[in-house]
Amino acid sequence: MIIGVGIDVAEIDRFAASMRRTPGMADRVFLERELLLPSGERRGYASLAARFAAKEAVAKALGAPGGLRWTDAEVYVEDSGQPRLRVRGTVAARAAELGVRSWHVSLSHDAGVASAMVIAEG
Repeated sequence: MIIGVGIDVAEIDRFAASMRRTPGMADRVFLERELLLPSGERRGYASLAARFAAKEAVAKALGAPGGLRWTDAEVYVEDSGQPRLRVRGTVAARAAELGVRSWHVSLSHDAGVASAMVIAEG
């Protein structure tokens, strides 16, 4: 049963400008492992913007309650390349309240825009 659906978009250049202008933003929004590719190199702004959009989409799928911590929703990639969500803390608590048992996430970026869609399933 679908409990919630969230979708979000982020303009990549605007997101990149925010990241450059606000040095602490990366640490407030992302876990260290989200900032890195499997090779250990730093992710590009397009990839990070898609992950940011996914975090916004998670909040929307949960009904956009206040008090969710950005780093309590982690976007990671399986060996197959499929993006996944790992939740903890404030996000896991809200998901448990709603009966969420699994997550589905899709990320994309093209033509200067990053997007994400998240489905919370119970």
